[in-house]
Amino acid sequence: MPSVVKINVLTVPAEQRETLEQRFASRAGTVESSDGFEWFELLRPVEGTDQYLVYTRWRSEQDFQAWMEGPMKAAHQGGGQGGGEGGGERPKPAASASTVWSFEVVQQAAPKQA
Repeated sequence: MPSVVKINVLTVPAEQRETLEQRFASRAGTVESSDGFEWFELLRPVEGTDQYLVYTRWRSEQDFQAWMEGPMKAAHQGGGQGGGEGGGERPKPAASASTVWSFEVVQQAAPKQA
């Protein structure tokens, strides 16, 4: 069964870039310990777009869905750490739009060992 890749495309206004990056840097980290999690990258746009890419790779679609319904849902509903001080009002989202792209890994390569 091939791995699956989920890319969350976040439209982030220039004045919110630092906020977005700080939020990801201080996130609870529950994704790293989730069953089936394989990789994460936050990709900052260099030129020509205001869209960040949040790349995650999973062993299976079922593993991704379990994370979405469990740790991710809790974190985004205020049940995770880093959501606001003292359980107060959640901060305004840094992104103005979000779209998720889904892919199956059909080929891959790694650097050749010397």
